[in-house]
Amino acid sequence: MIIDSEIQAEQKEIISKIKELINFKNLEPGDKLPSERMLSERFNVTRSHLREALQTLEFYGLVKSIPQSGTFVADIGIIALNGMIDDILKLQEPSFKELVEARIFLELKGVKLAALRRSADDLKRMEEALAAYSDKVIRGEEAVQEDLLFHLAIARASANPTLISFMLKITPEIINNFEQHHICDKNTAFKGIQEHKDIVDAIREKDPASAKSAMKEHFKDLYQYCYQIS
Repeated sequence: MIIDSEIQAEQKEIISKIKELINFKNLEPGDKLPSERMLSERFNVTRSHLREALQTLEFYGLVKSIPQSGTFVADIGIIALNGMIDDILKLQEPSFKELVEARIFLELKGVKLAALRRSADDLKRMEEALAAYSDKVIRGEEAVQEDLLFHLAIARASANPTLISFMLKITPEIINNFEQHHICDKNTAFKGIQEHKDIVDAIREKDPASAKSAMKEHFKDLYQYCYQIS
């Protein structure tokens, strides 16, 4: 989830301190970090904020958390690790356009994988999400969350955990922006029903080219809107 600027600043400070600790103690790939309790006391931060910082590092593959064992430095060289942490510390909160660009890039790749790898259960989840979306639209209700749950079902069908993680990371902020900008009006929502059906049909037929084409058509209006407000 994208975090607000104040919490983001605190997390960056914690991440910076973790980097300093790794270098000060000359920790090697695979070495165990001190416990959350020890780190929170050492850095004078709450355990919840420390955990969020560690989760951020784990998301980028720089540490690995093992239940009942602890958190360990990732199996990469210390020079690469320091460089990647420096890049994380320079990251800025993304704009809505940047989030949408990332989402489109991920989904155009993901829908092709979904068409190739989807299971019967995956297809059932997509159809259920499409039905929930359609029901709300027909009743004249906002269906932003149902729309994104449909797309998350496609990501899950890709059978690529990394892609799914990225989608889960950006989805909450995308929902907020959709609601803020009132993007999904009635006409767009009704049009989305058929576009979603076209995507599902292509995935059902295991046709990656058609699935990508249908997804690209689905995103055309959103892409144009983002560039109008940028």
